[in-house]
Amino acid sequence: MFGVTTSDDYRPVAWMGRYPVDVTTMLVGLHVAVAIFTAILYAIGVAPILAYLQFDSAAVWSGQVWRLFTYAFVHAPSALLWFAVEMYMLFVFGREVERFIGRRTYIGLYVILLFAPALLLTICALWQPSILWGSTAIHFGIFVAFATIYPRAELFLRITAKWIVVILAAVYTFQLLAYQKWTDLVVVWTSIGAAFLFIEFSGAGPELAWWDALKTRFAPKPKFRVLPKTGTTRPADSDDVYASIDPILDKISKFGMGSLTASERRQLNRERERLLKKSE
Repeated sequence: MFGVTTSDDYRPVAWMGRYPVDVTTMLVGLHVAVAIFTAILYAIGVAPILAYLQFDSAAVWSGQVWRLFTYAFVHAPSALLWFAVEMYMLFVFGREVERFIGRRTYIGLYVILLFAPALLLTICALWQPSILWGSTAIHFGIFVAFATIYPRAELFLRITAKWIVVILAAVYTFQLLAYQKWTDLVVVWTSIGAAFLFIEFSGAGPELAWWDALKTRFAPKPKFRVLPKTGTTRPADSDDVYASIDPILDKISKFGMGSLTASERRQLNRERERLLKKSE
């Protein structure tokens, strides 16, 4: 749809006939299987056992560290309709993120989205204990990652991905504020921030002037000053655009997207944005 697969790290893990099986497909299958198992536990009256899997900051401090990740696989049967929507969004947008940044980097993103909120709440438990279950914020973070990579992608009613993220984040925030659900609010914004920063630091996000200025401000000072070359330059025309990214495309075809440096990723994104603006 949006991404391109070029190397083993950007191809499916396996195939089921003609259908590819990637990490996102496996995650969806795992969550669905656990949700079905959870519904069975509720049906036979042993649902209280799930209390040992949900995140409980006090229990984590007492040594039950498995709760730092098992909480995301506790899906209440009363919310299965929203869970189905959540799985659909993970399948659609998660696959695009995986194709763009590669399998290993994608797994790293998912692990960070899984552990970051739980670790933050564990630290906050020194002041306020908290309980958490479900994976809604994690998979919203996946959508944030998609919107960071493809901010101008038109989705629902021709609204671009970046604005859909803004709208959903605003609605989610005001809803949680209204009900004073501070734990969920911390989790949502931790997931948003972690997803955005992960994509930006990996060099797959758009080039943002304020972000580049911030990184430059905190970057170590160079020991030597590089003098610019003298002479006049002319703006690149359309042929120059393709010529400038041809070496990058060749590198992608041989070694995969993961072989690009941060500067090469920024150049690729910059030229992509220029071509999109020109086509409008």
